[in-house]
Amino acid sequence: MKLHAMELPLGKMETLHNTPKIVLLLTLILIFFTSIAPLCYTLSSPSFLWKRYSPSLSSSSPPPHAPPPPHAPPPPPPHYHHAEESKVTIFAEKCDISRGEWAPNPEGPYYTNATCWTIHEHQNCMKYGRPDTDFMKWRWKPNECELSLFDPAQFLELVRGKSLAFVGDSVGRNQMQSLICLLSKVAYPVDVSSTPQAKSTRWLYTDYNFTLANFWSPFLVRNKESDPSNPNLSGFINLYLDKPDKEWATQIDGYDYVIISAGHWFFRPLMLYEAGPLIGCRYCRQKKVTDLTISYAYKKAFRTAFRVINGLKKFKGIVFLRTFAPSHFENGIWDKGGNCVRRRPFMRNETKLEGDNMELYMSQMKEFKAAKKEGKKRGLKFRLVDTTDAMLLRPDGHPSRYGHRADEFESLYNDCVHWCLPGPIDTWNEFLLHMLKMEGRKGGVYPGDRKLKTR
Repeated sequence: MKLHAMELPLGKMETLHNTPKIVLLLTLILIFFTSIAPLCYTLSSPSFLWKRYSPSLSSSSPPPHAPPPPHAPPPPPPHYHHAEESKVTIFAEKCDISRGEWAPNPEGPYYTNATCWTIHEHQNCMKYGRPDTDFMKWRWKPNECELSLFDPAQFLELVRGKSLAFVGDSVGRNQMQSLICLLSKVAYPVDVSSTPQAKSTRWLYTDYNFTLANFWSPFLVRNKESDPSNPNLSGFINLYLDKPDKEWATQIDGYDYVIISAGHWFFRPLMLYEAGPLIGCRYCRQKKVTDLTISYAYKKAFRTAFRVINGLKKFKGIVFLRTFAPSHFENGIWDKGGNCVRRRPFMRNETKLEGDNMELYMSQMKEFKAAKKEGKKRGLKFRLVDTTDAMLLRPDGHPSRYGHRADEFESLYNDCVHWCLPGPIDTWNEFLLHMLKMEGRKGGVYPGDRKLKTR
């Protein structure tokens, strides 16, 4: 009966005499099942029950809010990602971006001739029927680091309230138009040139108060057509090697960045003057006139340009030298049927810098080094945008005959000097953005700040 009473404590067979004991017993039983038993069950339950009721956890994950294993590494610091970015930045500062290889980039290009309206007609290769597109699908891969993709928003923030001038020939203008196209995903500039259709142009990004200019000066120094009345000098240009071209020299005082370059015009027939008299020529074949090497006029022109910049009392900007970009004429020179028909970049072992290309490059290096040393005395910065090695490997990036209509072929030569847009020249502005990001970083190392390379 007691057993029955325990099973049915509140049944009719319960007596008043047994009630206190029953109440005490029930209380103890209730405490056991509500407090002690669940705890024992939890501590002794097998691990698979955690898996069953925690489907979001992997087999190696601890339960939610569980402490880390005894030998687990400490949690990352609060700014872990910023620390990693700093490491990448420091590594990039020490990296020579000018040395590398071209790697396939199926996601290229950044823009097309349908999305950018500033492409010069003679570099608008897709408009004039170039049948292949692979030349737009390569990216420069430095040997020691990654070159970041071009970020137009970041570029415009870096140059907010500033000004940048390209000084040089039509290849320099080629780079400026590439830059405008790259920035077009964020903003387009307004043409604020003093005169329409001028070779020298000026653009304003109004939302960023950023001025972009191009000063046409193919020789950097004063020049004019030689005596047209003399048949022996037809096509010759007089260069005054110690006198700067006022087209740019009187205009750049207030610019924050100046990118200076020159090259292919020095292959033309030239009459060379220095300190007044005629001192020599290129291709003139005249008696008593010395036929000087192409590098002589080239180095003298850069020497004059750098001397003028270092002498500008109001100029406080940064000077970038963009190095010589070789042409790729094959089977003849530019006016003798030469062309560039390759459809992929050169591999490293397929070509090398030599001949006139090497002479021009080394002349630039010598004058740049001297100008940088002199500029340092008055706090001016000279930076080297070394594109020579990268562009030597890109015979596939030129317009060739796709820089004009087919019916213009007889009046225009194959173009193996300029670069299709979009195309490999966009990499020059990746270089530029990289260097602007490095600018101002304490201890930053630039491609031109280390030893000047010989090739």
